[in-house]
Amino acid sequence: MERIYLDNAATTSLSPEVLNAMMPALTSVYGNSASIHSFGREASNLIDESRDVIAKTINSKSNEIYFTSSGSEANSMAIVGIANANRSRGNHIITSKIEHESILNACKYLENNGFKVTYLDVDQNGMINFTELLHAINPSTILISIMAANNELGSIQFIKAIAQTAHEKGIPFHTDAVQLYGHMDIDVVDMGIDAMTISGHKIYGPKGSAALYVSNNVKIDPIIFGGNQERSKRGGTCNTAGIVGLAKACEIATRDMRSNNHKLRLLSDYFTTKLTQEVEHVKINANIRQKLPQIISVTFVGVDGESLVTKLDMNGVAVSTGSACTSNSLSVSHVMTAIGLTNDNARSTIRFSLGKNNSYEELDSAIATIKQAVEELREYSSTYGAKIRKRKGDNDVQ
Repeated sequence: MERIYLDNAATTSLSPEVLNAMMPALTSVYGNSASIHSFGREASNLIDESRDVIAKTINSKSNEIYFTSSGSEANSMAIVGIANANRSRGNHIITSKIEHESILNACKYLENNGFKVTYLDVDQNGMINFTELLHAINPSTILISIMAANNELGSIQFIKAIAQTAHEKGIPFHTDAVQLYGHMDIDVVDMGIDAMTISGHKIYGPKGSAALYVSNNVKIDPIIFGGNQERSKRGGTCNTAGIVGLAKACEIATRDMRSNNHKLRLLSDYFTTKLTQEVEHVKINANIRQKLPQIISVTFVGVDGESLVTKLDMNGVAVSTGSACTSNSLSVSHVMTAIGLTNDNARSTIRFSLGKNNSYEELDSAIATIKQAVEELREYSSTYGAKIRKRKGDNDVQ
């Protein structure tokens, strides 16, 4: 059976170029980068070179790049670390209702420790309201964190304008750019970004390797304690191979950005056009002119999303109902609720996320599978529902 992977927002495959770059650090350069002997210095040199590569892609200084184990850790480090370091200035943080769980849960942790958090509403396309943002800012606000592109909708916020709003009030600005990085030019100086999260496995790099950019002008405390690694901001032995792989993935993503984006735009247009033609009662969420092309949120009215995902998987098509970090939860997606979908429609929403390795032939096959699965589920729902209604009617007569 042919297997078709349409869940690239959850994770991407490892690029052969990245794997080749990692091999020395997996085999011959095995020293601990914190050691002062030659083995350690070899590993340390690879990490320093990787830091330089990543910094260059976002126009930052090398000593503003901190390596972490994941985007979630980097987000937690940004939110909790900046909040704790600036607590003497205030205790208020602003974020949005559609952030990744790692942001929302870090904010909940801070709320339990004396901080106050404002969660901004979004419109039906997942965009924040600047008037609401301005009204939320107060003298105790010490951090604003708004994700660059949403992982379920693909909606892209006006990051430069948000950062400018923050800076006008003297507030540092963090953005979770895990989904956006590699798909749009990011210049942290020009855009006014003070802290930013990126993750390797979203850009064909290795899992277990990510980075947090933090401007030297922003105070941040560690949340993982240990030795003096990462300039005493993140304890623990460095994942040399993962860091090298992350840097190579960043280099490739920047190098191939325009060609990849062009292909993804064409694939996305083809997929959405044909899907809406072939399958009845579907709705595409988010504004197509202000979103990443590769993330496509689709509501299949009257179809249970979990059942559809399972049925598609049984037929070789991998998709998701939303963020992979919450895929085991039975609760309705907080992102779908925030954009105004009813609980039923939220449960009927599927995320398709395309990758640079997908083909038109795969999309044709996937759409045929989706059409059949949706029709079968709707027929089952209609038949089962009719039986339930009849049974209820018989009980009422009795």
